[in-house]
Amino acid sequence: MKVAVFRKAHFNAAHRLYRKDWSFEKNDEIFGLCNNPNWHGHNYEIEVKVIGEVDKETGYLIDLKILNEIINKEVLNRFDHKNLNLDTEEFKDLNPTGENIVVVIYNLIRAKLDAKYELVVRLWETERNYFQFPA
Repeated sequence: MKVAVFRKAHFNAAHRLYRKDWSFEKNDEIFGLCNNPNWHGHNYEIEVKVIGEVDKETGYLIDLKILNEIINKEVLNRFDHKNLNLDTEEFKDLNPTGENIVVVIYNLIRAKLDAKYELVVRLWETERNYFQFPA
């Protein structure tokens, strides 16, 4: 019996969207207000969806305590109250767009999650904008 379980989490982070190899004018044209040299921040929400077979012995798909620990260690401890451009290895050379952030989060969690599980991650940047990987 295949089911899905979900875990939500929240973190706050600042970032700036820009490419080092572009002029300020080109960055401003493409990224607009998100190119603010003084950064801007978001109250990010993530939703982690794990899909798989229910264990006949425990009745669990996955112990949500274990999933919570993975999310805390791999995502929240790494990104919460950080400047993504300056304070994280993941975005030193990767533009921290919502698309890139959700893929990075997916890869961090995927590396710690048993391969028997399918994984989907959603990232809300605002109430109206969210990203999902895989699509």
